[in-house]
Amino acid sequence: MKFTDGYWQIRDGYHVQNPADIRDIVQKGDSFTVYAATKRIERKGDTLNGTLLKATYSSPMPDVIRVQLNHHKGKVNPGPEFALNTLNTDVQIAQDENGAELKSGNLRVTVNKTKGWDIGFHYNEKRLTGSGWRGPAYIESASEGTFFREQLELGVGEYVYGLGERFTPFVKNGQVVDIWNEDGGTSSEQAYKNIPFYLSNKGYGVFVNHPEKVSYEIASENVSKVQFSVQGETLEYFIIGGANPKEVLDNYTKLTGKPALPPAWTFGLWLTTSFTTDYDEATVNHFVDGMADRDLPLSVFHFDCFWMKEYQWCNFEWDKDMFPDPEGMLRRLKDKGLKICAWINPYIAEKSILFDEGMEKGYLVKTADGSVWQWDKWQAGMGLVDFTNPEATAWYKDKLKGLIDQGVDCFKTDFGERIPTDVVYYDGSDPVKMHNYYTFLYNKAVFDVLEENLGKNEAALFARSATVGGQQFPVHWGGDCSSNYSSMAESLRGGLSLGLSGFGFWSHDISGFEATAEPDVYKRWVQFGLLSSHSRLHGNESYRVPWLFDEEAVDVVRDFTKLKLSLMPYLFNSAVESSVQGLPMMRAMVLEYPDDPTCATLDLQYMFGDSILVAPIFNKEGNVRYYLPEGTWTNYLTGVKVQGGRWISENHDFKTLPMMIRPNSLIAVGAIDSKPDYDFADNVSLHLFELADGQTAQAVVVNQSAERELQVTVTRKGSKLEVRAEGAGKPWKIVLRGIDSVSNVDGGSQEAGEQGIIVTASAGASQLTIEL
Repeated sequence: MKFTDGYWQIRDGYHVQNPADIRDIVQKGDSFTVYAATKRIERKGDTLNGTLLKATYSSPMPDVIRVQLNHHKGKVNPGPEFALNTLNTDVQIAQDENGAELKSGNLRVTVNKTKGWDIGFHYNEKRLTGSGWRGPAYIESASEGTFFREQLELGVGEYVYGLGERFTPFVKNGQVVDIWNEDGGTSSEQAYKNIPFYLSNKGYGVFVNHPEKVSYEIASENVSKVQFSVQGETLEYFIIGGANPKEVLDNYTKLTGKPALPPAWTFGLWLTTSFTTDYDEATVNHFVDGMADRDLPLSVFHFDCFWMKEYQWCNFEWDKDMFPDPEGMLRRLKDKGLKICAWINPYIAEKSILFDEGMEKGYLVKTADGSVWQWDKWQAGMGLVDFTNPEATAWYKDKLKGLIDQGVDCFKTDFGERIPTDVVYYDGSDPVKMHNYYTFLYNKAVFDVLEENLGKNEAALFARSATVGGQQFPVHWGGDCSSNYSSMAESLRGGLSLGLSGFGFWSHDISGFEATAEPDVYKRWVQFGLLSSHSRLHGNESYRVPWLFDEEAVDVVRDFTKLKLSLMPYLFNSAVESSVQGLPMMRAMVLEYPDDPTCATLDLQYMFGDSILVAPIFNKEGNVRYYLPEGTWTNYLTGVKVQGGRWISENHDFKTLPMMIRPNSLIAVGAIDSKPDYDFADNVSLHLFELADGQTAQAVVVNQSAERELQVTVTRKGSKLEVRAEGAGKPWKIVLRGIDSVSNVDGGSQEAGEQGIIVTASAGASQLTIEL
């Protein structure tokens, strides 16, 4: 939201006051408050009839500084508020006649009293950003009420990322971003998952702690500032530091919640009924059996909206005309080794048998006169479950428990963005703040009922909407994309932005949701989709099984599904890292290579975990141009070695793409490629890539409970590879990728393989020495 007319003038209708003269700094415990007048005070009489703005600085955990700006603090806040975690923090405060300083870990804020308003944020000795002259502002408008604004410095060459799943350009500089959840598809500035947190390539993050609309002007209103504003008398934000961008995300997710670890079975291929297609058990079996007959490993079958009868979403009852024996059908599908997902949303249509019950018991959101809020968009006469009412939440969860008892393993939690603001909530929550926050309560309720009934690390959603903290309830998917290359690229931008907003796991509708893709788009999107954290074939008006596109599509789905399943030891350990450190599995290049300036703007490629670079192909011809950082990289699929530090142009058929392994990597590859949930450590192969002299590579293999079973470390000293294994209770081997011969192996045996020498460790061996 813009308040200025150019650099000097204020827009008509706004009265802007900035802190101009620091009058006092008062320490209270582990915080201090700066009191600033909005004009220069020359004599005591100047203190009358004027505004005093306050800024309080504190720290909820090391390397995080909280900033609370306020004008009048007496306003009632009915909530909701984001749930934040705090840690014991050694806060150091110093103050003298020139100003004050608060230090938390390696992050500190300095207040200079001699310059009117001069606030700096530093990590060690490096200045990250600051708030200066005309930065903070209390703004009054006769027609719009009051606002609080902050402007933080944006340095030369500094880029801003994140702010949720945004499909606009990956670098947010120059953009206007409103944090307001909308059901807008993937082709506009609107977003399903709005997160008021941004990450800078200078190595810090800024989180604005407001559930309501936060309006950002990112190098737009003022081209050297990031501006954010909210309505009201207060503004609260956090500066989040770290030694690198990964540490910043770790600290942000310590504050707002770590992603849960999805169960291993969720990483396999999902197939859905699609949306508006007709289907019954025979149709479902036709496609499930067709996948099996073609050796296409399938892990999850998803029933989309029309598992319930039309006009009755949600009543949580199977359409008996199409599914007369739902329990038996689910049992028969599960006997084929499948998990089951069912579509839901938080809306109750008037024709649903649950509407009257919800209305009578007060479980639906109301209008000011006590009526049930209703409209006809999506479902005729639909109401909205009031998750601020504990009894309504328990009621909703109980309906889902019935489905779990029938055999449903997870839920696609669709919608949650179209939340009205002219309503009244059971607990008195501010409806404007609830617009974005509603999705947190909705997804938490569904996640909780799954976890309560299936156990910890067995709960998984397929969620569309989110706000701060929603990363705790994975998985999220990218919403309604179109079936073309442009939409495939915008989906990737959205996923990379969401990953830099604290979300670890993300998916998208392979080949696009709207309409039906051409066969080439389908096959290229299959490559991308099966090299994503979660992989789902889903669409709108047509089925997405590969043989409906062409026979080559069947081969592509088979090859890339089996590829992903074979990589589960590597991928599941990456998933554990995501749940512990708050890192995305699909990582923007800047996250892994923050010091490589070329990586700062890349949004057509990504790191899958820390060692695999993926460059999807976005054209029919198979041409791709991608960037490799320094070092010798190896294409995992072809074995071709490519020297990095430059841009590469290649052409690929549908069986390959740039899937490049970082030098000095040890990739754990499983012995099974038919399912995602197997014993990852049993007969695992550790593929070693381009280990340089004096370098060390390490791989960790965990089980499905995230417990470490095997850790292998390889160090190269000249022509000698020294291998150490911890926890080697099961057979394991090392594949020396691209090496055709070795002179000696001590502690194991060797044999030639298609990809390089295979060294099998002797039973119980914890050390190997390989002479090249």
